[in-house]
Amino acid sequence: MAAQTPHSTEQAALSLTLAVVTASPGPLLLLDGDLNIVAASRAFGEVFEIDVEAAAGGPLSGLGAGEWDRPRLLSLLAATASGAAPIDAHELVLQRPGHPPRSLVIHAQPLAYLDLDNPRLLVSVTDLTQSRSDHKRKDDALAQSLVLLSEVRHRVANSLQIIASVLLQNARKTRSEETRGHLKDAHNRVMSVAALERQLSQSTEEEIELQTYFVSLCDSIAASMIADPDQISLIVTGDGGMVGAHTSVSLGLIVTELVINALKHAFPDGRHGRIVVDCQVRGPNWSLSVTDDGVGMPAQPSLIRTGLGTSIVQALATQLDAAVETGPAHPGTRITITHTQIALVDDEEADEPAAGRAAAGL
Repeated sequence: MAAQTPHSTEQAALSLTLAVVTASPGPLLLLDGDLNIVAASRAFGEVFEIDVEAAAGGPLSGLGAGEWDRPRLLSLLAATASGAAPIDAHELVLQRPGHPPRSLVIHAQPLAYLDLDNPRLLVSVTDLTQSRSDHKRKDDALAQSLVLLSEVRHRVANSLQIIASVLLQNARKTRSEETRGHLKDAHNRVMSVAALERQLSQSTEEEIELQTYFVSLCDSIAASMIADPDQISLIVTGDGGMVGAHTSVSLGLIVTELVINALKHAFPDGRHGRIVVDCQVRGPNWSLSVTDDGVGMPAQPSLIRTGLGTSIVQALATQLDAAVETGPAHPGTRITITHTQIALVDDEEADEPAAGRAAAGL
């Protein structure tokens, strides 16, 4: 068998490259150093309606009706052909006469040939028009859904507020103190959910800023249950933070129950005082406390009463994987609900103590 010369090897490599480019199932171009078309795949011709045989030997800028004559693209291709970095992803919008614009991504890579005086450039074209269009339709549908959801939540909040108003009116009309108390409690529970729905209707996210939510909620409770703001004040403190809608529903109901309980029991006989709702959020960890400076808890545990509100708070805290702690506030009572999610220790940090123990022979 006759030995192959460098020239024959080069010709064989070029012939193979031309065959691969021509048969490629995707749009491919093989250009020379002057950005003239050496070969084009049949897929390129079909996608962009180009006669690939007639285009061979002509400049890239002359393809079609001149839509490929893009100075930025030609400059990048020339730089790549001269040995600069390859084009990883150059985006352009191709506007062909009589056709809608197409979003393309261009990749270009110089090919290594023995004949360095005749560089070759392999150019692939990815058409993202359909996927971009699909994404846009998806984004438009999502935006429309969010608008509809916001409207639904706004209507739900209005409906809940109407229900709460009816409950409050009935509470004022009834002669039974016990019934009046139950109706007022129900009113505040409904207002708790209504305040949350109103917050969600004004937000584009499925999260709630607790500080704003608790201020709105406590204003509503104070308006319905505190006759004289100079006698009892209800304030919100803390740095707030964002939590999911599901968590905020439970926290709002917990605040409602604890504030109602404090207003009922902490300030008997016209006693003046203050109730503080404090919330702190640190990533996945959060704490909520409701503190009053009232008469405090009975000294004898047997005298501590557990009613419906206490059961509701405990049940909601359990759903949130949170712990409830009740204790004195000197004066008054503080109830704290804490959710702690244990962070995973970094592998390197975990290995260091182990290595230290091994070195110490422990």
